[in-house]
Amino acid sequence: MIVITPQAALQIRNSAQQPDSAEIHLRLAARLDSNGTIEYGMGFDEKAEGDLLIASEGIHVLVSPGCTELLAGATLDYVEINPGELRFIFLNPNDPSHKAPKPAG
Repeated sequence: MIVITPQAALQIRNSAQQPDSAEIHLRLAARLDSNGTIEYGMGFDEKAEGDLLIASEGIHVLVSPGCTELLAGATLDYVEINPGELRFIFLNPNDPSHKAPKPAG
């Protein structure tokens, strides 16, 4: 359902300052904005009743039932946007602003 890249997993572990990733629960959230694009949120949290728990790259990801459909097939990555400017990005085929990679060739 949701994929976390190795680069994003490393940064999540560094942010949590916990070497044991089994203790990390990262909540990902998404909501549809009035203009039709998806807004994202993320932070460390405890599991709540009804949450979907997904493991990717050793990170436990929590998703509330209301966000599941919007995040289906999404990838969380950590990339350099501009020289020296690193940030988390969501690559999500459900988001109208998502630009799929062009096929090689």
